Amino acid sequence: MSLIVLSHDHCALHQPPKGHPERPQRLEAALRGIEQIENHIRQQAEAVSREQLLLAHGPNYLANLDNLAASGSQIALDADTHLGPHSLEAASLAAGAACQAVDRTVKDEDTRAFAVVRPPGHHAESARAMGFCLYNSIAIAALHALDAHGLQRVAICDFDVHHGNGTEAILAGENRILFLSSHQAPLYPGTGNPEAPHASNIRNATLPAGSGSNEFRELWLERLLPEVDRFRPQLILISAGFDGHWRDPLAQLQLKDEDYYWIGEQLADLARQHAGGRLAASLEGGYDLKALEESVLAFGEALV
Repeated sequence: MSLIVLSHDHCALHQPPKGHPERPQRLEAALRGIEQIENHIRQQAEAVSREQLLLAHGPNYLANLDNLAASGSQIALDADTHLGPHSLEAASLAAGAACQAVDRTVKDEDTRAFAVVRPPGHHAESARAMGFCLYNSIAIAALHALDAHGLQRVAICDFDVHHGNGTEAILAGENRILFLSSHQAPLYPGTGNPEAPHASNIRNATLPAGSGSNEFRELWLERLLPEVDRFRPQLILISAGFDGHWRDPLAQLQLKDEDYYWIGEQLADLARQHAGGRLAASLEGGYDLKALEESVLAFGEALV
């Protein structure tokens, strides 16, 4: 089993203000982890097409981002999310890499794919940038899988420490896609309460601050993995956020890199059972550089 790694140096050109946690060095750290995996093949990411972006985002939103980016200035879209001269290029490559990851794993069942890119995407809503995110790469990739490949059952598993509110909002009610998220609560963005009303294709599960390996694994084993199994996906997509690591500065979970190997192994096994091995991941959060390197390495090794 080989791991196709889709990335691009220009993903590092997105430059939030100095001191921002979503910094270019994250890409370098993640790729250092990848380089330690023996059975991987690096490929150059390509930019997402306008048609692919429109699967998940409204035309007015896209046009507004284009107009703001054309100024060439650093613009704060909200307190956390910034748009600079090269930000849309980086986000386009990130979303394009996620779509390419889908194409590769659908085409070759013996291949897993991992888009190692930035900025992340799972907070971006159809018409709103937020949480460091401009384009929702994983939602675009999932809708691309339906549109370009005719798949009828795609599961998105999001283990980022923050709830993927944008992914849920974009895909709610699209019953060909099952969205499952584990996340710390309370925590930004304050969504993802399992008890709140939600669409029938959404599964949220929360962990309190201080939760570690046992709680994380129990939650997936008892509540989320059985849902994936029942859905019998033809493709598993992963929003791979590593900010639940105990070193991470933005949250308070106590996960270790071994937990990311474990969840990767569990999801790869379900992909073998139901999807002919088809599995693709896209990098989301992870803001301590050492933890990100080690977690990407562990997760990537589980996929191969």
